[in-house]
Amino acid sequence: MNQLNLIQAVSSNQINSVQANMNRVEGEPKQNFATLLKSAINDVNEAQLQSDAATTKLAMGEQIELHDVMIAAQKATITLQAALEIRNKAVEAYQEIMRMQV
Repeated sequence: MNQLNLIQAVSSNQINSVQANMNRVEGEPKQNFATLLKSAINDVNEAQLQSDAATTKLAMGEQIELHDVMIAAQKATITLQAALEIRNKAVEAYQEIMRMQV
């Protein structure tokens, strides 16, 4: 009998936690895919512009440290590579869906 009470207590605790998680997820504001994509593209563009500005300042002899220019360039490169990999995975997923037989 004790085992049955223990199972019921655990089950009710799990149900309550799942319901709490569902309520929290449903209550969060939803962001559509287009907004998310535009934001990511703007982040990549901003990193590229910062890198270009730092490189131009260095080339013109303005007061900027070389390591700051290199860091900006690497951030821009990594951001662009990540965006390209995400694009590649999205294209692969699309192609896989198109190959599915209905």
